Amino acid sequence: MQALIAKPRGFCAGVERAIRIVEVALARYGGPIYVRKEIVHNSHVVRRLREAGAVFVEELDEVPAGAVTILSAHGSPPEVYAEARARGLRLIDATCPLVTKVHKEVRRYVRAGYRIVLIGHAGHDEVVGTMGQAPHATILVENVADAERVTLGRHERGVILTQTTLSQDDTREIVDALRRRCPQLELPPSEDICYATQNRQNAIKRITDRIDVLLVVGSPNSSNSLRLTEVAKARGVRAYLIDGPEDIPDEALRGVGTVGVSSGASAPEEVVRAVLGHLAELGVRTIEESDGPHEGVVFSLPTLAQ
Repeated sequence: MQALIAKPRGFCAGVERAIRIVEVALARYGGPIYVRKEIVHNSHVVRRLREAGAVFVEELDEVPAGAVTILSAHGSPPEVYAEARARGLRLIDATCPLVTKVHKEVRRYVRAGYRIVLIGHAGHDEVVGTMGQAPHATILVENVADAERVTLGRHERGVILTQTTLSQDDTREIVDALRRRCPQLELPPSEDICYATQNRQNAIKRITDRIDVLLVVGSPNSSNSLRLTEVAKARGVRAYLIDGPEDIPDEALRGVGTVGVSSGASAPEEVVRAVLGHLAELGVRTIEESDGPHEGVVFSLPTLAQ
């Protein structure tokens, strides 16, 4: 049995930036540092930062007045910023710049009189933050069935925006259905699905004809990781989302010649290496990395108060 590792995989620039923000804040201010929601959707990252002094909370009412508080990479609705100001919190915003781009698009289009049709998953932290920019003017669409129920006035202008971590293929189908239903719907000047999501999905597509099964390293609440399994399954390859080596199902490797391995944009590389180590114990004899682009994207950190 052999393993074929997808490239690129793992941390994207937005995740790297968010984690680094927490690390720098802990070094500068000491613990505890409060973080609203999981800084990124990965249990290993959250556990490590918690052990270093980060306190993860669901909402700001759990944070002591005046405390240093970080907002997660997924973005937050405007009322969260208002509450932070009202409570005198020392706020640091770790929202991914690509999510911030979508927030700005929402506000710009709404000011111009557009309705927003947002493709995304209800309840996901990113979608909650994006819909919060203009809830009165936003319609959430999760699938083609939703798209076929959307109604706009004959002369009403609208624009299609998306969650950044969606499947390109599924999103394309939903966009096509929306534009059949409402031909006046526009698309933004640039696609909202982020470069890292696209690259990791493309990396899976490049290896599916060479593998018998795919293991995607990522936590269960990681949208972009789950999308990677869906890309493989759409091409007839069995795929499993695993948080670590202990989650590899017994049946996953039965009769397998080549196992593919990838990881979501919030999964640490050391967990991938642990998975590969366990695969070696289970009979993998050779490991090959596929060809793929080097991303080289870096987002600068925000200025932290002294």
